[in-house]
Amino acid sequence: MYADADTCEPMIRAALLGGSPACVTAARHHGLWVLTASEPLHIRLRPHGHRHGTADVDHWDHDARDAFGLPPVTQTLRQILRCRGVEDFVVALESALHQKKIRPADLAWLEENTNKQAREAIAFARHDAESGLETLVRWRLRGWGIDVRTQQDIVSVGRVDLVIGERLIVEVDGVENHAGADHRHRDLVRDAHAAAWGFVTLRFDYAMVVHDWPTVKLAIRAHVDRGLHLANP
Repeated sequence: MYADADTCEPMIRAALLGGSPACVTAARHHGLWVLTASEPLHIRLRPHGHRHGTADVDHWDHDARDAFGLPPVTQTLRQILRCRGVEDFVVALESALHQKKIRPADLAWLEENTNKQAREAIAFARHDAESGLETLVRWRLRGWGIDVRTQQDIVSVGRVDLVIGERLIVEVDGVENHAGADHRHRDLVRDAHAAAWGFVTLRFDYAMVVHDWPTVKLAIRAHVDRGLHLANP
């Protein structure tokens, strides 16, 4: 087997196993946001392909036209839906929309070739989502009957991740952000300015949103139940 000097390691590993990257592995290759920072290798194999060795996760793809080519974004999204579920699907979908890597015709194809949950996610999805964590929080709050806005500019604070109702700010910090003392200080200053303007701020990190959602949900629910998201509770 021959590979270009700039061929990435997942492509080489998948080819050695007889296929190409699939699902979340392919999504990363496309530059899409996925929920987990590290993941087993997912490979795509043609129906009559031959696997050489053991992959972490196999995807037998009837739409594969060649043995080693990367699946299109649409097929990658469908693989994520089938393998990881609708939450991972909607996160990757909004990332694809934000980066303009998917067209209206692609959305129509997904609507026809997925399921009811995926169609709900497609109807929900927006083009302006800047973070998979924001997408995930919005998706999980969608049945609450409350207004959730993203990337809002607040006087003396700047842009915040989400605003629930009129005055409940929710900030969700990614794995790579807000870890150092300087970042922590700036976050505290922002929260203080927000409080001075009548806002309440809840701040959660990646681990809480992805791995401890019940705690995040209870915290948000407690504030909403007390009317702290309203201008005049």
